[in-house]
Amino acid sequence: MKFEYFVARRYLKAKRSTIFQSIIVIISICGVFIGVATILIVLSVMGGFHKDLRDKILGTNAHITVLKYFNEPVSEYNSVLTVLKNNPHVTGASPFIYTKVMLNHNNYVDGIVLRGVDSETISDVCDIGSKIKYGNFEFTDREEPGIVIGSILADNLRAHTGDELSVYSTANFTPTPMGFIPKFENFKVTGIFEAGMYEYDAQLAFVSLSSAQRLVGMKDAVTGVEVKIDDIYKAPEIGKAIEKSLGFPFRANNWIRMNRSLFSALKIEKITMFIILTLIIIVGSFNIIGTLIIIVIQKTKDIGILKSMGASSKQIMRIFMFQGILIGSIGTTLGIIFGWLICFLLGKYKIIPLPGDVYFIDTLPVHMVISDFAIVAIVSILISFLATIYPAMRAAKLDPVKAIRYE
Repeated sequence: MKFEYFVARRYLKAKRSTIFQSIIVIISICGVFIGVATILIVLSVMGGFHKDLRDKILGTNAHITVLKYFNEPVSEYNSVLTVLKNNPHVTGASPFIYTKVMLNHNNYVDGIVLRGVDSETISDVCDIGSKIKYGNFEFTDREEPGIVIGSILADNLRAHTGDELSVYSTANFTPTPMGFIPKFENFKVTGIFEAGMYEYDAQLAFVSLSSAQRLVGMKDAVTGVEVKIDDIYKAPEIGKAIEKSLGFPFRANNWIRMNRSLFSALKIEKITMFIILTLIIIVGSFNIIGTLIIIVIQKTKDIGILKSMGASSKQIMRIFMFQGILIGSIGTTLGIIFGWLICFLLGKYKIIPLPGDVYFIDTLPVHMVISDFAIVAIVSILISFLATIYPAMRAAKLDPVKAIRYE
């Protein structure tokens, strides 16, 4: 153990004559502890929002969507599928139809988004089938085709599995002597899913591709093709490669572009919260400065004796720097432990519920990232170290003769 560290630790130990000093040290440690714990909890919650939204969006939607300009129907989607499967980054592809419809059940009406999907390939691009709460993710094309609806939509329509829904198309109208009326078809509820995101659970339903084609009058065409890739963060680059391979009039939209505003806002908010909450640690560092100045004043005689015995100014500086780093390290360690414990409890027991129609998700999410913990720990100890410089320099500049004389 080095001489400087030994003296620094002895100076921080409580004695009856320095109980006030010990209280100041504890307050300094608590300042760092609260700052570190608060930053880690907030960053973990913000990271949880980002991860939870991303997982729920990608759990219901594909990574890339291949469409035509002006949203023209894609009739040659089989050739598009062949081109996509030749791309080494594509792990799955499935045709789909996207349209807005009106649902009716026992005089309960709601407007939603209807997606026609291929039951054989939909599992290759999203995992909505694993979100089924009641029934199953199957579409029966017999006398009555099947429909799978969201849990909140089912509540709004007072519908259960086995009930019959009337689906009215807003894109296909039938001429009658009374005028044009929207084409409609009856569907049987075969499943109810719960994606955990209010927007999807309240405004989304799935039917088979052939049923959607009949309803909207698209014959053998589709709206586009959904694509799943091996690296979700390379979606823009892979999308451009797909556009190039398919040529005009095809275009590729990706999940990053479609949700850019949402995730950019979350990222900016996370950075802003980190900067604001770092001020708590800076406030704690002022406590460290005050603590060390008090110790320097109280230990003036000891510093003079140490210098007269041969201790250099650098050694005296290191003594007080070690004290500040010890205070910062203890506060940082306690903050990390407490922050991790709170995040673990929030993540495991879902203690804090959220209104899903406001925050998209129904519980407070938590996602702990090792890099966040490491950055906060480094910043905290660095600020604690910077806080030691002035008191340490003041102690090092003391004249040993004057220090002993006036004491």
